[in-house]
Amino acid sequence: MKSIAKLQASVRISIANPESDSDSLFGRGIANLCLGVRDVGSLNAAAKNMGMAYSKAWRIIKDTEKALGLQLLDRDGAHGSTLTAEGNALLDAYLELDREMNKASEQAFKSIIATL
Repeated sequence: MKSIAKLQASVRISIANPESDSDSLFGRGIANLCLGVRDVGSLNAAAKNMGMAYSKAWRIIKDTEKALGLQLLDRDGAHGSTLTAEGNALLDAYLELDREMNKASEQAFKSIIATL
């Protein structure tokens, strides 16, 4: 049982548009991509920092924007990209929800294993 107590619970959060037919979700991967854009001001640089091709990052952004029905990035060609106001708000909400849910799952896991 001591080995179980060393483990950690985690939750994978995703945000979807229930009105969309698409399987695209706003989850950890797209959140990390958006964080990269926020930090470096470029989708290309954010993709490279993640070891991802720019074309794949671009496709992921476009698919997610279409599925969610909102624009995540403002693109300025060679001058980079920034998150839109909605993109920033969604990213902040996702990060807070992720923190809260993982904190709650860790507490619940500790509580459950204490009863075993």
